[in-house]
Amino acid sequence: MAIKVHGFIFSPAVQRVLICLAEKGLDYELVNVDLLTGQQKKEPFILLNPFGQVPAFEDGDLKLFESRAITKYIAYAYADKGTPLLVQDPKKLAILGVCHLPTLECLMGTRVKAIIEARAHVHAWAKDILARPAWQKVVAMKNNP
Repeated sequence: MAIKVHGFIFSPAVQRVLICLAEKGLDYELVNVDLLTGQQKKEPFILLNPFGQVPAFEDGDLKLFESRAITKYIAYAYADKGTPLLVQDPKKLAILGVCHLPTLECLMGTRVKAIIEARAHVHAWAKDILARPAWQKVVAMKNNP
């Protein structure tokens, strides 16, 4: 397995990367980084991400950090696999909402849920995107770390 994601499953930034990998149907290894002990601020992790933040990403010899840069790389490098994440039709651009899934899931557990549910189109979008198999895979990983 060439792809490695270094991070903590409960990190929204790590979840963004995992969602994109799942949408593409790619195999990867999640390498746990213990944030409670500050592992992300020490070697060898700091050599992958000099800012000492998760995630860090490896695909063969390529090393990246910053979740949005990683997701963009995945979308371009694996454009021919899985769910198309790069689209030309602006109406289909909503798939990029996968980057909002960790925050959306959190909001649905608060009073904001009523605001979302009161807006039919937003609520339909939220239900649809939260039901995506790729997101459900990440949720399962969070529930069984």
